[in-house]
Amino acid sequence: MLSKPDFLFKNVVLVMTKNKEKLSFKNDNLIIKNDEDKIILQKTCYRIFSLWIVGPFLITSGLLERAIKFGFSIVFFSFSFKYINALNVKTEGNVLLRKKQYESKDWNIGRYLVDNKIKNQTLLLKSLRSKSQSCKDNIVNLEKLNEIELFDAKNLHEIMGVEGVASRIFFGEFFTQLNWIGRKPRAKIDSTNVLMDIGYTLLFNYIEGMLNLYGFDVYCGFYHRFFYQRKSLVCDMVEPFRCIIDKQIRKAHNLGQIKAEDFQSYKGKCLLPYKNSKPYLKFLTESILNEKEEIFLYIQSFYRAFMNNKPIKEYPIFTIK
Repeated sequence: MLSKPDFLFKNVVLVMTKNKEKLSFKNDNLIIKNDEDKIILQKTCYRIFSLWIVGPFLITSGLLERAIKFGFSIVFFSFSFKYINALNVKTEGNVLLRKKQYESKDWNIGRYLVDNKIKNQTLLLKSLRSKSQSCKDNIVNLEKLNEIELFDAKNLHEIMGVEGVASRIFFGEFFTQLNWIGRKPRAKIDSTNVLMDIGYTLLFNYIEGMLNLYGFDVYCGFYHRFFYQRKSLVCDMVEPFRCIIDKQIRKAHNLGQIKAEDFQSYKGKCLLPYKNSKPYLKFLTESILNEKEEIFLYIQSFYRAFMNNKPIKEYPIFTIK
């Protein structure tokens, strides 16, 4: 398992194959060249946490050998930034951890995760400089949901209900200046939903890489229950951190980084063409990496609390800056 200093030394490398970027190795260094055969990035494999490849790519035995040797995952995305698959380097043989996962029936972990999520949504609304009366009212509504409705929930179904109501309140208020219609995963009804889908996908794969460091079974969740081929535990652990992407999208809009002309409409869907995607991938990825230390400490503390049967109040809390 990585120590904190070792983890902070590592980073994510993004390769976009449609830009004709080529990947090679020399003396355990990853080298990326452009179509003019000029080096645009050179990084020692010791500093790679995950390699994200966008577009078709030919895997070589040399790449696989180094991924195993240096312990970094390789994640593949389509040109539309849809997750394809991943070659994850995992900590194998943590039998005790997985046994505890399979035997756990403590749905209070689900309540704890949703509690953390709603608290961060409330903090983001409180951070807005100019608050309308509607915003002030909805801050109060979120606090009531968290402190009363969530506390009184008697099962996972009721917890999910509280989470759904809280998210509708939060999104409607936080993105009101972006002419918010609603959260429609994968429906791609507007640029905000498109960027959410991309940002949440990047976050999902980053969190999955963290969970693999400890040997978790990522298909066995506490809040999201078993479902065929769904990585329920990753879905669980993403919840407190979704606010990172939400905050970054609103910030990018305020800075004028989200331009309507960068998006296209096709068969009723809003799409971000590959040729316009680089700055968006950059600021979404950077928003995640800016919190890498907090994410590492959260997953590490969660693992320790779970393994040592600590009460829920001693589990870690992520607080958005």
